[in-house]
Formats: sequence, C-alpha cells, structure tokens
Amino acid sequence: MTGEAALVYGTCVALGGNAAILVGASGSGKSDLALRFLLSTPADLEPALIADDQVRVSLSAGRLIASAPETIAGLIEVRGIGVIPLPAREAAEVKLIVRLVDPEAVPRMPPSPPPTQKVCGIDLPVLMLTPFEISAHFKLRLAIQTLVA
Repeated sequence: MTGEAALVYGTCVALGGNAAILVGASGSGKSDLALRFLLSTPADLEPALIADDQVRVSLSAGRLIASAPETIAGLIEVRGIGVIPLPAREAAEVKLIVRLVDPEAVPRMPPSPPPTQKVCGIDLPVLMLTPFEISAHFKLRLAIQTLVA
C-alpha cells in the first residue's frame, strides 16, 4: 500500500536512516529531548532532525516515512531562545514511537513484545520515556539503535 498519509503532533529525530517520533502533551519535553539527542550524539552516527512540532508521515512501499511540513523544515523550538535552524534530513523511515510520560508511568522492565501503535496502517513499537531525566537522550539513542534492529 502506498499513499496513505497523516500529520502527527510530535517531534521526529533520526539516527542514520531510522527515525523515532516523540509524542506527548504540549510542554512535555519533545523539542528539549530532541535537542539534547541531536547535540550529544556523535556525528558519525548521523543524528538528524526530521521535524519539530508536526511530523508528516506517509506510507510508501510498505514503509512509514517521516518528513517535515515545508513551512517548518529544519526548524526546532528551543524554549527561552526561540525557533532556530538546525541541520535536518528531509526524510527517514519511522521505526519507533516514544511516548513522553511522568516517571511513574515508565515500567522498570518493559513488556516483551513492546506495546504498539498503528500509524497509517503500520504497527510501530512504543517506548515510554521520562524526557527530563539526565539520561533520556542516551536512552533515546539506545532505543533507536537496538529496538529497531
């Protein structure tokens, strides 16, 4: 199936060709976690912003592809500073949904297999993270590296 599309309220980051969409309430830390992930990940791992605030997802040849709406491509909101440009990738394949939650909602040991969320007909694994933990950006990197392998 090709052509199905949706607009997701969230922030999308990539590591190489694999992407994760960060979802949560307004002010939950999506952009902040994305910024820490992007600035702390070694360049040789190819971290990239795909979209901040709104993520366009579309189904193409059975793969879920994320991109930014044209008006916000390459931009991220940095609370207290404003909207700034960052190096961005045009698109990447979405492999993971990261739901930003309060600490008590994060299971010590996540279920196996992980819960899933359907986006444009594709079941994606869902990971719960607390965005403002000191290690959250490292956990995000590990999740993209290991959970999508």
